[in-house]
Amino acid sequence: MSKNPAGLPKLPLRLGPLQVIGLRDPDEGDWARLRTLQYADLYKSSRIRFAGHGIAAIMVAALYLHTIPAWILGIWLIALLGAVANSGRVDRHFANISRRQMTRLEYRKQAGTVALCAVPWITALLFFAPVGSSTQHFGLWTLVAMLVAGGAATSSTAPISTIVFDLIVGVAGVSSFVISGDYVFGIASFAFVVTIVAGALNSARTNLSARIAEAGVAEKDEVVSLLLREFEEKESDWLWQVDNNRRLRSVSPRFAFALGREPADVEGERFIQLIGGDNFESGDVPRSLHDLVERLKRRESFSNLLVQAVIGEQRRWWELSGTPIRDSAGNYVGFRGVGSDVTEQRESDEKIAYLARYDTLTGLPNRLMLTEALGEAMRYSAQWRTRCAFLMIDLDRFKSVNDSLGHLVGDRLLAKVSERLNSVCTDNERCGRLGGDEFAVVIRDATDHTRVDRIAETIIEHLSQPYIVDNHTLFIGASVGSAIGPRDGQSVETLMRNSDLALYRAKDDGGGVHCTYVPSLHADAEERRTLELSLRHAIAKEEMHLNFQPVVNAQSEGIVSFEALLRWTSEEHGMVSPAKFIPLAEDTRLIVPIGKWVLHEACRQATRWPEEIKVAVNVSGEQLLEPNFTATVVEALAATGLPANRLELEVTESVFLRDGRTANEALEAIIALGCSIALDDFGTGYSSLGYLRSIRFSTIKVDRSFVQGAAQESPESIAIIRAVVAMAQSLEMQTTAEGVETVEQADMIRELGCTKIQGYYFGRPMEASEAYSLVAKRRNAA
Repeated sequence: MSKNPAGLPKLPLRLGPLQVIGLRDPDEGDWARLRTLQYADLYKSSRIRFAGHGIAAIMVAALYLHTIPAWILGIWLIALLGAVANSGRVDRHFANISRRQMTRLEYRKQAGTVALCAVPWITALLFFAPVGSSTQHFGLWTLVAMLVAGGAATSSTAPISTIVFDLIVGVAGVSSFVISGDYVFGIASFAFVVTIVAGALNSARTNLSARIAEAGVAEKDEVVSLLLREFEEKESDWLWQVDNNRRLRSVSPRFAFALGREPADVEGERFIQLIGGDNFESGDVPRSLHDLVERLKRRESFSNLLVQAVIGEQRRWWELSGTPIRDSAGNYVGFRGVGSDVTEQRESDEKIAYLARYDTLTGLPNRLMLTEALGEAMRYSAQWRTRCAFLMIDLDRFKSVNDSLGHLVGDRLLAKVSERLNSVCTDNERCGRLGGDEFAVVIRDATDHTRVDRIAETIIEHLSQPYIVDNHTLFIGASVGSAIGPRDGQSVETLMRNSDLALYRAKDDGGGVHCTYVPSLHADAEERRTLELSLRHAIAKEEMHLNFQPVVNAQSEGIVSFEALLRWTSEEHGMVSPAKFIPLAEDTRLIVPIGKWVLHEACRQATRWPEEIKVAVNVSGEQLLEPNFTATVVEALAATGLPANRLELEVTESVFLRDGRTANEALEAIIALGCSIALDDFGTGYSSLGYLRSIRFSTIKVDRSFVQGAAQESPESIAIIRAVVAMAQSLEMQTTAEGVETVEQADMIRELGCTKIQGYYFGRPMEASEAYSLVAKRRNAA
């Protein structure tokens, strides 16, 4: 059998005698839970035991009335009844034992009171019997044997009580026969006591098995009752029935409630018209309603048919199943089925689908959807021998807005940019956001070679107009790079890369211009060459260093980790932005040796911090695809002596795009070492839900765009953060909110349930020495 409810062992019971009695802890199950089951009804038999002892005591007093002085018998009788009464008083404490758990002190106390009850009978057997006749001796033993047998019957649920009393009194009885020289009766008495004790143990085992089975059935019944109550309270399912004219019949209260009407009001109404809403007469009804009508016309059974219903002013989604009804003669008389309102589930699915394909800040298609649109445009071009185009757009001077006015203003600016960009697109174009301040436009049919130039110029003109954001007048521009398919690339990736090269050229030309891709982009190639050359020697020249940004516990605000951020100050190029040299490093695969250095340096610095503080290191897809990446991590940990559980690697969804299987295997190997994995920029690009199922992430990092949206009281951003937090909790993951810049945002994040916070409010990226000083300062303050 499967395991019984919590705290109980399996059936059939395989406990040893001492475990049944309670003198040893069971191998499976909880000691206190088992004793609770055994002692739950003990108090009910206390009066019977008192009466039995009392009657037996009176008969003993009558038996020895002329042999033992009356005053001795009186003291003995009072002592016995007092001991039995005390035992009953202790037993009554177990009346409420089913609502709590028994303690070992109570167990020992109850056994002790039973032992006290045996003392008067020992006195009688060892001191009364020798002074009386053999007839009195046998009479006394007969009464004692009745108590031994009766105790075994009435106290079988608590075997320690039976065994203590029976063994003590039984040994005394055997001893009394041995003292008097009646060895045969002594042996018979010994056999009797052994038989009674063995039977008591067997009875206790049987009783305990029955109690365990009863407890299991009771808990299962409680669970079933709870599920039934929950089902009834939710009122999720209902019955529906129509006649051969599709008019409602036998309307159930639940179905009427789903319609927002009373049963009597909808009885006889036309089913389709009732759920079609005001547009039914005009024929403007959802396609799903047409599907339902067709099923009813064809008189065929259907299951889980999703139907859009209009109830009052609300759009609802119903899931219907139905089967035709026929009378005894086989004639069709209508339809009967079940239905449920799945609106919330549908909206949740739509929200998840939206997160996977749309950018939550701007509402535009994200990179994934733009990639699919470009792929479709290229297939269209190949089929009809036309041209398509991909325009990549980067905002000029946007970073200065972010740096001077903050990310909140920057995000609002991005929202206004997306509105303007969307306004210049027709049905032939699809615009979207790639991430950050990068946008893109897919032109399905670009056969007219001037069309790309006209759209690019219109985009630059519209996006360069002044913006009003929070009483600030902002001026930014836009640079556009374009590539024509299939002329400039036979694949989606090639076309996007070539448009990106054209965009680099536009930015190098000062921005605010449109550049088309040409094979000879000499300026870009030369810059990339010189920058790449410098990058190859950056580590050897010690031009690179790490900054560290603290991540704090959302509740205590104590530092739990630092994120290592790579910085490069080149002799030739000066301070180079990570946004510029990291993509270059990834394209040239220099990210592999650079990433190895970052791992070693981050681990080395982390050894200076307290052991409870972790270090987080960003890992690119190029690193994960390296066959020896796991060995690199092991080498860094071994060389620095940093425990594996203090290293957290941060990855984004993009690492799974090139070779998801290899990335998964690498991450699983890292987890096996004891390191933790965090999913960065969750929900801002590619769909992450599949990766959450396949990889045991320790942390989901909530992107700053959601945090800033929630700070603006955006219901969508708040709902998304709550959904991410709930999902992370159910998957036993933590959540880190990025981009927290004010105390109000920190308080809001705590209320939404995030476990960790990162942002300028708690610390900007700092040098390693500053990070060490910050840790030391906080530790001294504590």
